[in-house]
Amino acid sequence: MAEVLPIRLYGDPVLRKKALPVGDFSGLGELAENMAETMFEYGGVGLAAPQVGLARRLFIAAEYAFEEEEAEADEDERPRSVLKNLYVMVNPRITYRAGEQVGTEGCLSIPGVYSDDVPRDLQIRVEYQDVQGEPRELEAEGYLARVIQHELDHLEGVLFLDRIPAELRRPFMEEHRSELAEMQRKAKAFLRELKAERG
Repeated sequence: MAEVLPIRLYGDPVLRKKALPVGDFSGLGELAENMAETMFEYGGVGLAAPQVGLARRLFIAAEYAFEEEEAEADEDERPRSVLKNLYVMVNPRITYRAGEQVGTEGCLSIPGVYSDDVPRDLQIRVEYQDVQGEPRELEAEGYLARVIQHELDHLEGVLFLDRIPAELRRPFMEEHRSELAEMQRKAKAFLRELKAERG
């Protein structure tokens, strides 16, 4: 049975590390199932391996059977019954980009903080491997393209906060300073607990 994994919070160094390519595909199916269970538990649309403490080039992205506006309005509850596709992308890379869109993003590692000003490419093509290591390709646009770009950023140690235009970013960070500081405190406490458990 799949398990819910602890999500690493803003301030955890693993979120700023560049993830390493996956070479060994054994056990990836189980990891992907656990990541999906975790994503569903927290009402997300995607989850990258660094967010569960693994600096590996792997993420999952969900495509739900409703429009972007509904997805944004229903951030807290995404029933599996409206799940259209669940993509597991290993060693992904974007090979084509076109157009632009500006929209709302949040992050399971930065809970409760959202920005309406995150620019992304409108259309992308992504090449990746599945959990067996087989090559795949996907063309995405709009909301799904946004989700994939957000998750791929995690593999580079980049957060959506870094994508907010410079002139808007400083006031945004100032506005959310206390929430972000609290997340950093929790992230440090979690790492201390982890270290103590591992002895």
